[in-house]
Amino acid sequence: MDINYRVAENAQPQVKLLLGAVALSIGVWVLAWMFPIASYLYYPMQLFATFIHESSHALAAIITGNSVSSLTVSPDTSGAVWSSSSGISGLFISSAGYLGTTAFGTLLLAWIRFGRSPRPALYFSASLIGLMTIAFGLILPFYNFLENVTVGSIAFTVFAGLVISAGLFAVARYAPLKWAQFAMAVLSVQCLLNAFFSLKDLFVISALSTQQTDAANMANATGIPALFWAILWIAISAIMIVVGVRMYAIGGKKDKDTLFIDGPTI
Repeated sequence: MDINYRVAENAQPQVKLLLGAVALSIGVWVLAWMFPIASYLYYPMQLFATFIHESSHALAAIITGNSVSSLTVSPDTSGAVWSSSSGISGLFISSAGYLGTTAFGTLLLAWIRFGRSPRPALYFSASLIGLMTIAFGLILPFYNFLENVTVGSIAFTVFAGLVISAGLFAVARYAPLKWAQFAMAVLSVQCLLNAFFSLKDLFVISALSTQQTDAANMANATGIPALFWAILWIAISAIMIVVGVRMYAIGGKKDKDTLFIDGPTI
């Protein structure tokens, strides 16, 4: 059976929205490459993706019955979560950062694709980052007597988290609908791009050094080289993105009688 995929008619507005978000993200990245000072234009979006990455680690730890002592995000957009772990739960926690960021971006794609209002998703994103910041970035570090963290790292994490949370809440509450939709598309693209480039860097690090990374944690726990985990996470993320984009934009198929049937294919 021959299959002919094409963009579904009812997905075309969402596709234009997504392409606009991709164009903006790439355009700002190129501008920052040419003029480093322009990197501040997408700095908040990078921090947003880092918060999603670290929140994924923290939530994975809680889901598996482990404890979290701190969550920090640094000015260079790196981050860290300190948590207890054992056995299989440690593998799940280490994998959650990159895969969680990709999954979050893909879920935002699905939300846009099916015409849902962007406001609930933006409120949810604001609440998630706000909760992670207060609970794991502020309260628990002091409760654990600043174990593995400094007051400076806590201060930046809380400041950045609350500013991003307040910004998302303001967009959800006050922005016109079309701008709220565009903001959510940009966040989705940023999560996916951040996961892609971070995994690319992880691949290089895993191949050339013994630097402490999520993949190195997996290697220490299993004895399987860090490079294997980097490649595996890249493959899983790629599958999620392909499935998300296909669900987002593709529709129409050619049946056995070579007749085209309009409508989205999910």
